[in-house]
Amino acid sequence: MRTEHISDTINKIFLDNGDEIILVGTAHVSQDSVDEVRSVIENEQPDHICLELDKGRYESKTKEQSYANMNLTKVFKEGKTFLVLANTALASFQKKMGNQTGSAPGEEIIGASRIAEEKGIPYSFCDREIATTLKRAWAKSNLWNKAKLIGTLLSSAFDKEEFSPEEMEKLKSSDTLQEMMNELAKELPGAKEALIDERDRYLATNIMQAPGHRKVAVIGAGHASGIIRTMEGLENGKLSTDLSEILKVPKPSKLGKIIGWSIPVILVAIIVLAGVFNGFHESLRYFTIWACTNAATTVLFSILSLAHPLNWIVSAIAAPIAVLNPAIGVGVFTGIVEATMRKPAVKDFENLSDDISKFKGWFKNRVLHAFLIFFTSSLGSIIGTFVLFPIMLKVFS
Repeated sequence: MRTEHISDTINKIFLDNGDEIILVGTAHVSQDSVDEVRSVIENEQPDHICLELDKGRYESKTKEQSYANMNLTKVFKEGKTFLVLANTALASFQKKMGNQTGSAPGEEIIGASRIAEEKGIPYSFCDREIATTLKRAWAKSNLWNKAKLIGTLLSSAFDKEEFSPEEMEKLKSSDTLQEMMNELAKELPGAKEALIDERDRYLATNIMQAPGHRKVAVIGAGHASGIIRTMEGLENGKLSTDLSEILKVPKPSKLGKIIGWSIPVILVAIIVLAGVFNGFHESLRYFTIWACTNAATTVLFSILSLAHPLNWIVSAIAAPIAVLNPAIGVGVFTGIVEATMRKPAVKDFENLSDDISKFKGWFKNRVLHAFLIFFTSSLGSIIGTFVLFPIMLKVFS
C-alpha cells in the first residue's frame, strides 16, 4: 500500500491489488467542501463513490420526515431517551454551524450522491448506523462519563459562540480535528472509541471492499488519518475485515447490575434490621420516612419543572416503586404521563433542533418538556434516597 498526500484535504491510496482510492476530507459545513467534492469527482471520474453516511441518516436528510409518527411512549419504555436527545443535540450544533457558513451540514456528502446519480456512478453508504454508534458510546461509558457525555452534547447545543467562514474552513485541517479528537479521547475514552476509532475501522473496511478499482471516498477530514492507518492494518493482515463485533451493543456489565440491585437491597436491609432490633413499628417508621422523603423530592422536582398536575401524583406513587426495582425508573412513568397528557404537535418535533438550544425551549416544546420531566423526576428520586433520607433518619431519631 502506498499513500500520496495531494493536498490538505485529499489523499490518494494505492492498494497492493491495484485499486486506487481518493480520500476527500471535508468540514461537513463548508461551502468550499461542497465545491471541492464536485471538482474531485468530475476530474477523477471514479467507477464508485463511497460516502461517510449510513442509509438512515441519508433518508432523514433527503426524504420528508413524518415527525408525528414518533412514539414518545415507546422512546421512554425502550430506553431510547439518550439516543433521541443525542441526535437532536448533534443536529442542532450542525445546523447552527451550517447557518453561519451558508452550507447545510453534510451537504457535500449528499451532493456527492446527487453527482453520482447524475453521472450514473454507483455509490454506497459506508458508515455505521448512527443508532449503533451512539448505543455503543453510551454502553462503553461509566456513570460519570455518561453524565459528561450528555453535558457535552447539550453544551454544544447551547453554545452561542459565532465562527467566521474563515474559522469554519480551518476545521478542514486534519491536524486541528485530530487535536480535538485527542482531547475527546482524554475526557471520554469509551465514547471516543465508539465515535471515532470504531467508525474509522468500519469506514476503511467498507471503502476497501466497495466494488470498483478507482474509488472516491467522501469523509470528514478528522477521519482521514485513522482510515489510512486502518487500511494499512487491513493490507498487512494485522486487522480483520470482520466487523460483526463492533456492530453489537455491549451488554451491561455484571458489576453494573450488582451495583444497581445493591441499592434496593441495602435500603431494604436497613428497614428490616430496624425491625429486628427495635420491633415492627420501628421498621415501618423507617420505611415511611424513606418513602415520604423520596416521593416528596420527586414531586418537588416535577413541580419545579412545570410537570402536568397528574404527574405530581404519579411521581409520589412511582418514585418509591422505581427505587426498589432498578430495571425501571421513575422517569419512564413521568415521561410517558407528560407526553400523554400534553401530546406533542408536529411543530414540536420539527422545531426540536432549534428549541433544544434555548432554555425556554425545554418548557415550550412538548417533546423536550417530556424529556425534562424524565430527567428531573429521576434526579429528585436520587436526591431523596441518597441525600435527604439519611438526614431525615437523624432528624426523626
